Amino acid sequence: MGSPHKTPEYMPESFEVTGGTRLRGEIVPQGAKNEALQILCAVLLTPEKVIVSNVPAIRDVLALIDILKDLGVSVEQLNDNTYSFQAQNINLEYLKTDLYKKKAASLRGSTMIMGPLLARFKKAYLPKPGGDKIGRRRLDTHFLGFQKLGARFDYDSGDTFYSVEAGNLQGTYILLDEPSVTGTANIIMAAVMARGTTTLFNAACEPYVQQLCLMLNRMGARISGIGSNLLHIEGVTELHGTEHRLLPDMIEIGSFIGLAAMTQSEITIKNCRADMLGNILPTFEKLGIHTELRGDDLYIPAHEHYEIQRFIDGSILTIADGPWPLFTPDLISIVLVTATQAKGSVLIHQKMFESRLFFTDKLIDMGAQIILCDPHRATVIGINRAYRLRGITMSSPDIRAGVALLIAAMSAEGKSVINNIEQIDRGYQKIDERLNAIGAKIKRLQHA
Repeated sequence: MGSPHKTPEYMPESFEVTGGTRLRGEIVPQGAKNEALQILCAVLLTPEKVIVSNVPAIRDVLALIDILKDLGVSVEQLNDNTYSFQAQNINLEYLKTDLYKKKAASLRGSTMIMGPLLARFKKAYLPKPGGDKIGRRRLDTHFLGFQKLGARFDYDSGDTFYSVEAGNLQGTYILLDEPSVTGTANIIMAAVMARGTTTLFNAACEPYVQQLCLMLNRMGARISGIGSNLLHIEGVTELHGTEHRLLPDMIEIGSFIGLAAMTQSEITIKNCRADMLGNILPTFEKLGIHTELRGDDLYIPAHEHYEIQRFIDGSILTIADGPWPLFTPDLISIVLVTATQAKGSVLIHQKMFESRLFFTDKLIDMGAQIILCDPHRATVIGINRAYRLRGITMSSPDIRAGVALLIAAMSAEGKSVINNIEQIDRGYQKIDERLNAIGAKIKRLQHA
């Protein structure tokens, strides 16, 4: 089908949302954004063809594909969500250009090109990456892992430019200082072609990382311990082509569960890969939201009311995030907004990022009963549908908070306007069109 999607030029846009509409129907989750960013970087590990399907057409993914093309990867779009990649003629000089620095600095997923480039070409360069403004997101774990494998690390603080180089990578024992998902992925990709065996302890074990390991093994890598936090990686001299299908996006699935409950909607989420949802369904169950698995489809009935559970001793429920298989931090914003219309109270504890709860001021303006205790904790006093939230004009601060605000607006009385929806588009593919297809009233407004 010719050349792939171009990363769209950004024009400021807003959503105008008319609230109070109940949705009904089926919706198919997109491919997993967080997995896509890892898998697309892994194509750099081989000169052979790699075909990836279920790729979501979202801003962050399209931007990474754009960087890969500039780097010399031959990219062909086979259909709407399937791409062929062949990293046969890589131009490492591109990594020192101003264009690369500009593009990579705007995208946090660009960090994961370092591991594959270091493994195959013995060097990699990266500007300080962008992404959500949700607090400090340090890269120490990545570089400490590379250094353990024998790479030399340099950071130009004036130019905020990182470089890693290695004559030969050598397998070793690595205890990660934190179970970073992107750090784990980056170190795995560097270690698969190192000499000897690498033991990686305190590794992230999210489904995204499991998928990456399974794909690398199909390419010829030797990784064992997949699904645990203790990985053993026997280095190989080369990797080969393969085909890979991305999981459905569990964050989008969780977002749709919260949306259904807040808007009293009856929704079926298709093809969920329920075996990879971890703690998501039990956490929504604690908020009183019932779901039913029908094969691999997830049915959410309309909830006129839902009641937050208490702990056995009667104390207030706490929902906290943590490394997999604990509750994913990417859904903390969603459970928080969903709790605003529940019966009962809950303490939301966002442990991993200190700025992720600051969007609650917009929910308070809409009429939600929330006490922001500190940057990491908020108490939500559910109003049990005693009244609806009111529509306001607001701005999306990051991907997940943006969708939480969209959910609030869809449940609210009157019209809301959400600005800075580029943040939402970074992680959710055509979210307005897909929700409108099952009854939502969302208009996309362009600003000159």
